[in-house]
Amino acid sequence: MPKTVTPLTKTRIEAAKPRAKIYELSDGAGLSLAITPTHSKIWRHKYTQPLSKRRKTITYGAYPAISLSDARQRRASDKALIAKGIDPLSHRQLTDKNKKLAQDHTLISVATQWMTIKKSEVTESYAADIWRSLELHVFPTLGPKPIHELRAPMVIEAIKPLEAKGTFETIKRVIQRINEIMIWSVNTGLIDANPLAGIRHAFLKPVKSKLPSIPPSELPVLLLSISKANIKIVTRRMMYWLLHTMVRPSEGAGTQWSEIDTDNRVWKIPAHRMKKGKPHAVPLSEQALGIIESMRAISGHKQFVFPSDIHPSQSINPQTANATLKRLGYHGKLVAHGFRSIASTYLNESGHPPDLIESALAHVDKNEVRAAYNRASYLEQRRDLMKAWSHYIDEAMAQTAKGPGYE
Repeated sequence: MPKTVTPLTKTRIEAAKPRAKIYELSDGAGLSLAITPTHSKIWRHKYTQPLSKRRKTITYGAYPAISLSDARQRRASDKALIAKGIDPLSHRQLTDKNKKLAQDHTLISVATQWMTIKKSEVTESYAADIWRSLELHVFPTLGPKPIHELRAPMVIEAIKPLEAKGTFETIKRVIQRINEIMIWSVNTGLIDANPLAGIRHAFLKPVKSKLPSIPPSELPVLLLSISKANIKIVTRRMMYWLLHTMVRPSEGAGTQWSEIDTDNRVWKIPAHRMKKGKPHAVPLSEQALGIIESMRAISGHKQFVFPSDIHPSQSINPQTANATLKRLGYHGKLVAHGFRSIASTYLNESGHPPDLIESALAHVDKNEVRAAYNRASYLEQRRDLMKAWSHYIDEAMAQTAKGPGYE
């Protein structure tokens, strides 16, 4: 006959004293309490593995942190697993591993790893914009979620407030960035598949609208406003630089002295600073070179041509030009990016070759072979284009009360 075991009681457990060697008090059905010489009382459950039939022991923790009732409940749970052919020890180890993975691979932690790669592919300002959008619209609700637990309904719910505001373009960007993180997670083996691939279909498509700009005929008034504005000289010259070079605000604000080749009259912007990740060369007109030379005494000893007033070791903020335009009364009428539109309109209306204009604006040709040829062959031809555009700016400046000059 099997040995009869009297179930443990709280009184018996607390009365148990340590001995020279470890000993056990049995509760029956494989559960026992080990009493150690160091006064510890550890719950143990001895069982037979369902497949190998080997005897194994699993510990539940120490008494009284794990009470008698707790220990019995855990024994019951383990026996239920054994009845299903599952080894409770292996099951616990897998569960602990999944918990650790969940802690280590939250959306915000995975996004941080992804961002280290993304930074090498985009400009510094664009990388900051990406991270800021995630901080504002994703991390507050989804950041602590394990990446493998993300599902379409919960992500859609988190983004819904943006739909209520009508910011559909922001929704598009946020969804794109979340999906990039998920695809990176698939490629690095963190998850098996991306369950968020189709969430864009849950929202209205953004209506594309052109950035506000003005016609070339209004350039004299704009130049007069800039010349008379109560702004710092670095800001004013940076805005003139944007006009003459036809680059994007982030590219112009981040101009570095190492990129300027005055001997060959060209500005070589590296790929990592360009929106499309392709290097871009800007032929410099005499007027553009004049702006550069005017900055040499101010920042020639620094990294950036147009340094920040607050943080001299950094470049001026790309949004400074937009803020200035707002103060000058151009809110809703013109943004700094619109300088490119003014140039494009004038050059197209003047009969310049469209391919040259597109090349000057650094619009990427989808045909890689033709694009490589164009970059090489258009550079010299674009010198006349840039010269014509700078000449038009000079003429517009001459029509103002200030007259020619960019101080």
